[in-house]
Amino acid sequence: MTTKNIDWQNLGFSYIKTDFRFIARWKDGQWNEGELTTDNTLHIHEGSTALHYGQQCFEGLKAYRCKDGSINLFRPDQNAKRMQVTCNRLLMPQVPVDMFIRACKEVVKANQEWLAPYGTGATLYLRPFVIGVGENIGVRAAPEYIFSVFCVPVGAYFKGGLAPANFLVSDYDRAAPNGTGGVKVGGNYAASLLPHELAVERKFADAIYLDPKTHTKIEEVGAANFFGITKDNKFITPASASILPSITKYSLLHLAKERLGMEAIEGDVYIDQLDQFAEAGACGTAAVITPIGGIQNGDNFHVFYSEKEVGPVTKRLYAELTGIQFGDVEAPEGWIVKVE
Repeated sequence: MTTKNIDWQNLGFSYIKTDFRFIARWKDGQWNEGELTTDNTLHIHEGSTALHYGQQCFEGLKAYRCKDGSINLFRPDQNAKRMQVTCNRLLMPQVPVDMFIRACKEVVKANQEWLAPYGTGATLYLRPFVIGVGENIGVRAAPEYIFSVFCVPVGAYFKGGLAPANFLVSDYDRAAPNGTGGVKVGGNYAASLLPHELAVERKFADAIYLDPKTHTKIEEVGAANFFGITKDNKFITPASASILPSITKYSLLHLAKERLGMEAIEGDVYIDQLDQFAEAGACGTAAVITPIGGIQNGDNFHVFYSEKEVGPVTKRLYAELTGIQFGDVEAPEGWIVKVE
């Protein structure tokens, strides 16, 4: 299989138009079969609820080229199920799991020339989304919906290898206690743009959000989930209804317990108790793992393992997870779906 002539080593994380995307429409109570199209522009009604009332959601997952040339999808069923939860929350029709996975497979197969060769660290990022469309002006669920999946080749997130980043505790709340923080809706990300910008202005990688009710516990790190490795070798990640349930996070919880023999815990992570952690990181689809060098909380700057070096447990978790994704390490049952 040939690949596009791209400088894979220097590829970033930005939009590149690929050849095909999948699109399906929901009308009169059902989805149509959907199809691949070369058109990367959507033409929607000016009254679409996605534009006015934020009735939309999205997912993010990747396709990986293996050493033998085959292509892996990593736990796409979990993305499909998470999208169903989000659709329920916003009164949108669920996309069936088999339709979601079929769409992803079709898009990857049709665009496999855009998937980097094995060993470059680059992947093919998939962006499934659902939006409310059709004639509307009132605050109500849309009469019609679009489900689409497009893909973009993206480079290795870490230039020059895994490197720690520093973060700033924000005064802003990411989500309300009983709001939409636990689902993947665009409004959560729109609300994060200003806190992110303020953190970057102060030379930090991103903002850290505390729980909106008490402002005492870490919830999310930018658009990623937090984890910490305690000095007595426990893997701890926050538990909260207003945290997006990261597929990467739950994968790391499993691997920490089953592969590294650690005690893996979802629980409270108090911002004033960071001394318990020997290492810390942020995890998500885009970055996989971003090691956290230090956290600025008011006048206090707390350093974990190092601002320059990555801790040994974080390295092991990163190697195990990426090894599974690229087919070099045996995967737990059901985690890998082949694109054939």
